[in-house]
Amino acid sequence: MRYIRYLFMAVVGLSLILVALANRGMVTIRVLPEEMAAYLGQPLSYELPLFVVIFGGIIVGLLIGFVWEWLREHKHRADARLQKREKERLEREVKGLKRKSNEGKDEVLALLDDSAAAR
Repeated sequence: MRYIRYLFMAVVGLSLILVALANRGMVTIRVLPEEMAAYLGQPLSYELPLFVVIFGGIIVGLLIGFVWEWLREHKHRADARLQKREKERLEREVKGLKRKSNEGKDEVLALLDDSAAAR
């Protein structure tokens, strides 16, 4: 399985290198439209290779998706945390009740009672 993973990573890496080599041309990225940049007096534009723009867009899209999903799943994580606390509280209560019901009994008999109750 490890070799398949290495093969997959090599294919992905090779395809990324080929895309980068095929898109080496320089492009101008403008942060603001020309009219607005002229109004502000700052022409915010950058010259970058096209593959940097492509890969940057992919990375930004992935980051936005991860943050969006993390925020969307917040209620599920909160509910799981609440259920975990409730489960731990109930386990403590069951242990206390078992201890109370087995008080004064022999330890071996108490263990046998617990295993019989679990069936």
